Amino acid sequence: MPALAAALVLAVGAELLHFFAPDTLPWRAAGMGVALGAIALAGLGVYRKGLQALVRGRLNINALMTVAVTGAFVIGQWPEAAMVMALYSIAEAIEERAVGRARNAIQSLLALAPERASVRSASGEWLATPVAEVALGALVRVKPGERVPMDGIVREGSTSIDQASVTGESIPVDKGVGDAVFAGTINAFGSFVFEVTALAANSTLSRIIHAVEQAQATRAPTQGFVERFAAVYTPAVFVIALAVAGLGPLLMGWGWLDAIYKALVLLVIACPCALVISTPVSIVSALAAAARRGILVKGGIHLEQARGLRVIALDKTGTVTEGKPRLVDWTPLAEGADKARIEHIAYALAAHSDHPVSRAIAAGLSSNRTEARAFTALPGRGVQAEVDGRVLVLGNHRLIEERGQCSPALEATLFEHERAGRTVTLLADEAGVIALFAVADTLKPHAREAVVALRTLGIEAVMLSGDNQATASAVAHEAGITEARGNLLPADKLQAIEALQRAHGPTAMTGDGINDAPALARADIGIAMGGAGTDTAMEAADVVVMNDDLRRIAELVRLSRATHAVLWQNIALALGIKAAVLVLALLGTATMWMAVFADMGASLLVVGNGLRLLRRLPRT
Repeated sequence: MPALAAALVLAVGAELLHFFAPDTLPWRAAGMGVALGAIALAGLGVYRKGLQALVRGRLNINALMTVAVTGAFVIGQWPEAAMVMALYSIAEAIEERAVGRARNAIQSLLALAPERASVRSASGEWLATPVAEVALGALVRVKPGERVPMDGIVREGSTSIDQASVTGESIPVDKGVGDAVFAGTINAFGSFVFEVTALAANSTLSRIIHAVEQAQATRAPTQGFVERFAAVYTPAVFVIALAVAGLGPLLMGWGWLDAIYKALVLLVIACPCALVISTPVSIVSALAAAARRGILVKGGIHLEQARGLRVIALDKTGTVTEGKPRLVDWTPLAEGADKARIEHIAYALAAHSDHPVSRAIAAGLSSNRTEARAFTALPGRGVQAEVDGRVLVLGNHRLIEERGQCSPALEATLFEHERAGRTVTLLADEAGVIALFAVADTLKPHAREAVVALRTLGIEAVMLSGDNQATASAVAHEAGITEARGNLLPADKLQAIEALQRAHGPTAMTGDGINDAPALARADIGIAMGGAGTDTAMEAADVVVMNDDLRRIAELVRLSRATHAVLWQNIALALGIKAAVLVLALLGTATMWMAVFADMGASLLVVGNGLRLLRRLPRT
């Protein structure tokens, strides 16, 4: 920038000499020398690129500026040539710095992960080790306030972690044994130890950076249109400029120098710089805004296509629901039963089983260390144990039927729970059923809000689930989804997506499992849940929601629509300003200065407009 500032001072000096110095050879030579100094300080890089472009037959912005400035100097407009080059180079530097803000929003992620990790050695010592040398399965310690160096699973301790850099969540998330942690996140308090599950080069943070870099290289439809337009537009401008210079004196009666000057002004006005840069800066800004919210979009084309979605197909387990069974209700059925005692007995039996339903029951109950003896697993049915000399079972509907302990009233109660999508487990002794425990995969906290947000945008949600139809319908109803299809295998989900595309148009699929991968790949946009999603699902998807928050899908659509609007605003600005100044140039009232302001002013306007998208999705 100091060189550019000096160039601008020299350009102003050349203008002052031109206006105020006597029109004699020494003063004219001095003015030309000052102008050459300004051009040398500001324009050598432009000249080098411009000459290379001309040699290769590429008529780009640098080629246009090289021809225009050289021509202006040759015909005696040396003060204007100096000022044009100085202003152009300064505006280009400002533009590069502004565009760099969008790129830096992603590149700054690189600095989030620490370079070293505290790794437990074979002797039990904690050694500071470069993360590139840490192996899978290694145990790593993280102290309060430190960043997590790698992806892993907590094995010792508990804490709260700020995951905003990866998932977009603004509230720290509690972590305990068995919970996943991500590289680059911040340990708020409490020291903990985790087992490394991904090498540094394959961490979630590294995959985000890699995917965004790929996304920046993927041309969006509007970007492709603009580049094709500019490829035809620039040579056409050269032809028109040559026609103005060559035919103006013959047809319009202009002087030759006047005609050449008008042609040079026309070249500067018509530079497609603003037009070409209008789309990349907007796309990169939008991709960065999405990444800040935990929405990883794998290409500009997917970002643009999201605005046209008409239907979102949602998997049930892990997408609309938590994907973890929880005890949602339990009821004593025996007359005058001691509820606290029943709770302790049920816990004693459930705690002996590793079945997911039993674990959910145990997690939802309290215990006073009631002891269960002679524990026996009943495969496909439940468990049996002895408590206080009584033989009790904790099992499913089939087990109770086999024991002959079902009654019409109990059957009716079971039917109501099963229709609501719950799995029912019964506690019974020899005399009969003592209590009923209902376990269900609960709805995600904001699932219903997400469905409402999509409907507000004119997008309908449909549930596609491999679970039974009754459960799928119950969960869909709770989430506010009007259509649910159950009992679907992966091939069935694929066919369902194709049917939705034929019936409604652009369709997205949202899922997290391997069974969702074919549908994710076939949909117009595949959206994977990144928190609990499988690697297969995330690879097949076009968009990854890192924190599993369904509300991010509506945010993606809104961002896509805003990006599309900004893209066309930029195109209109770039072409509109040029068209206005072009008319002035043909009328003979536009100067080279006006041409530069028209070109670089338009460039800075579209860059500033595109950068607004960085603030489109602020963290909440």
